[in-house]
Amino acid sequence: MADARRDLTFLLADPERRLLRAIAGRLPWWVTSNHLTLLGVLGAVSAGIAYALSNLSPVWLAVASASLVVNWFGDSLDGTLARVRRAERPRYGYYLDHIVDAFATAAIGAGIGLSPYVDLSVALAVVLAYLVLSINVYLETAAFGVFRLGYGRIGPTEARLVLIAANTLLALGTPSPMLSRIANWTLGLLVVGMLAAAAVRIAGNLATLAKVEPARRRITLPGYPARSETPHATSLA
Repeated sequence: MADARRDLTFLLADPERRLLRAIAGRLPWWVTSNHLTLLGVLGAVSAGIAYALSNLSPVWLAVASASLVVNWFGDSLDGTLARVRRAERPRYGYYLDHIVDAFATAAIGAGIGLSPYVDLSVALAVVLAYLVLSINVYLETAAFGVFRLGYGRIGPTEARLVLIAANTLLALGTPSPMLSRIANWTLGLLVVGMLAAAAVRIAGNLATLAKVEPARRRITLPGYPARSETPHATSLA
């Protein structure tokens, strides 16, 4: 799984890859992938706290946007740095990266839910839908040997840019019941879309796997009742 082929098809994948490799080649020798992973975590936690503090002032939304950039820098660059320096640890990196991603998603989502703009239940529903999409990606990697991070043209970087754009628009106004309803309905529709995308891809994966591993037909032996070729668990009692 750790050395699965990477299939990144989202909108900014190619320019982002070139940018990350250019940055990685210019980092000081003492900066390591683990440092960048920690920086990404700190960016996510900072973003969550800033969202929660936006109850005090919309100015904190600008801090949340800056923190999302920090989170992108650390989260996206840690693996690239290891590959550029030929210091990969595939299984270690794969495991650490996805554990950290889950924590970062929860931290940012909880912060958004504690802001005056979005209900906590709606924000956590977005987190749950995102984790469902992520879990499916990890299972696909194990089943097909291909790591397909994005769904269509939208990946983590595009999602961060959408959040930054939303932060900018919200910072220009003031919290209100109408604004909160719009935000909640928008995110609610997003959850429906995310789950629908997961359902379509899961159905496609199952159809593909069913062709690769078709169900075994039942066989009948002379003098024996019909049974399946697939062994069944038996009781020892």
